[in-house]
Amino acid sequence: MTAPLTPPHQPSPHDPWQTPAAYDGGSGSSAHSAGPDEPDLGTDVLRALVVLGVTVVAGLLLGLLWVWLAPKVPLVSTDKAVFLKDTEGEEAAGADGTFVLLSVGFGFLSAALAFWFYRRGGIPLVIALALGPFLGALLGLLAGGWFGPTADVVAHAKAVGVGVVFDAPLKLEAKGALLAWPFVAVLVHLGLTAVWGVRDPEPEFEWGAYYGAPGAGSEPGPGPGPQ
Repeated sequence: MTAPLTPPHQPSPHDPWQTPAAYDGGSGSSAHSAGPDEPDLGTDVLRALVVLGVTVVAGLLLGLLWVWLAPKVPLVSTDKAVFLKDTEGEEAAGADGTFVLLSVGFGFLSAALAFWFYRRGGIPLVIALALGPFLGALLGLLAGGWFGPTADVVAHAKAVGVGVVFDAPLKLEAKGALLAWPFVAVLVHLGLTAVWGVRDPEPEFEWGAYYGAPGAGSEPGPGPGPQ
């Protein structure tokens, strides 16, 4: 005589490891739905565009602060040419240093504000924090030329007169300073996200997918045989 066995494709009703929630209509996988606070790609892109626009516009403020705080390079003219008043002065290097320090401060501020409002982060936000500050730094450089001393040195020298000291146009000699703002912004934001960012929930382990669930690829049990 042979005893009836539980078919391999059907879980035993007395299985202590079996949970009723392991199945989803016999499909072999549990139902999964995105959480209510899990933004989609469109939301991430929209937030990134906001960060991009704000950081670019903030470049105007960077330029104005640069004009206000950067040391001026004094020039003096004769009836033949225009010369540096102090040939050993370090005002030009001081202008570059002021731009870098302001860019570092703007990098910390933009990263902190982006993390404060959009704590979840995401790749589009990181791209915006790299591209936006770079464009903002370029805009700040242009704003320094617009609002600073005029770039027409000859006309300025003729206007003030011979032997009168006047300020040279504001220039950025070290072009690599344009990368200070985006570099600091991305680095600080990644650090804040790594320490205080939103964590994705751990995936739940379901015994049904591995232990007797339909379609789970379980090995068939032994066929009927003599006891």
